[in-house]
Amino acid sequence: MKNRGFWIAASVGLILDRVTKLWVLNTFALRQSVPVISGVLHWTYVVNPGAAFSIFSGAVWLRWLSLVVSLGLAVAAIWGPKFTKWEQLGYGLLLSGAFGNGIDRFMFGHVIDFIDLRFINFAIFNVADMFINMGIACLLIATFSRSE
Repeated sequence: MKNRGFWIAASVGLILDRVTKLWVLNTFALRQSVPVISGVLHWTYVVNPGAAFSIFSGAVWLRWLSLVVSLGLAVAAIWGPKFTKWEQLGYGLLLSGAFGNGIDRFMFGHVIDFIDLRFINFAIFNVADMFINMGIACLLIATFSRSE
């Protein structure tokens, strides 16, 4: 199978994203916050009707963008070239994040966020967001690395 690492990263990432979001939906009330490490890490259930940092809040086209990006990545993995290992990991993680948040947008009209890093006063985010950023980091490594 061509780009096997891509499909593994995408599948594992999507499963982790969906499981954590279902856990939040079934465990927390909206805006409920539970400290994991008080003042450092909390699980705080919020919804984000936009993209990162709530930009484009309420924009319906975001759901379609998630779908187009997801389809584009899958098409590239199927019919495109064989990716390097870093590219497979990076694109797979991007797919899991885009598709995971896209599912939220289609099902609920917003994205479920819950990871609240209080020690840096950062925006609340989710596992899909982490995988998108990790995927970008992997693609940067692939860009600047000559080895597989």
